Amino acid sequence: MALNLLCAGAAKGLVNTLAPRFEAETGATIDGAFGAVGAMREKLVADAPCDVVVLTAVLVDTLQREGRVVPQTSAPLGSVHTGIAVRAGEPHPDIHDGAALANALVAASGIYVPDPQRATAGIHFVDVLTRLSIHSTVERRLRVHPSGAAAMQALACSSERGIIGCTQVSEILYTEGVALVGALPAGFELATVYSAAMSATVREPSLALRFIELLAGPASRKVRVAAGVEV
Repeated sequence: MALNLLCAGAAKGLVNTLAPRFEAETGATIDGAFGAVGAMREKLVADAPCDVVVLTAVLVDTLQREGRVVPQTSAPLGSVHTGIAVRAGEPHPDIHDGAALANALVAASGIYVPDPQRATAGIHFVDVLTRLSIHSTVERRLRVHPSGAAAMQALACSSERGIIGCTQVSEILYTEGVALVGALPAGFELATVYSAAMSATVREPSLALRFIELLAGPASRKVRVAAGVEV
């Protein structure tokens, strides 16, 4: 038996860490699709097989009102900050305030980011560039990828010098070859709450609820914190 999951990329590291425990306890595997929350919503609306969603709490609430997730099954995992990354081993730029962040971004030869229309971090990052009044300056240097995970993987593999990246802290932490510089500074920060909920198309409700309990319950608290989720 496989549990079908539509999951925000920010929670991929957490899901992959807990999947072996879930399989050992239930005998069921996790068949997960991971990516930008907008892309996961599109899959759900297009009737992709789904037992559990792990998406932003705001989107889960919307899906509940639309009848796409089962009421009273949602559980918050915690919040994830949006952060800045560089390739592992490279100097960390100063991003302690808005001015320092702007200088770091303007100095970068390339900026690796997730989809600015469908990914939580990508949408926010474009807003940050606009508020810093540097969007037009750095726009041609944006290296846009479908998800934060894809952006971080590309950052890690690139041979380009002087590059930087921005996505959810959890995606930075689980990508080998990149290093977390820090969360976006005060006034430009974003902490996104993620929730798990049972899909209205669930096949095995008891199995879905067990996985939600594992993701959001006290037994996984330390794992969530290690994965970049603030509980």
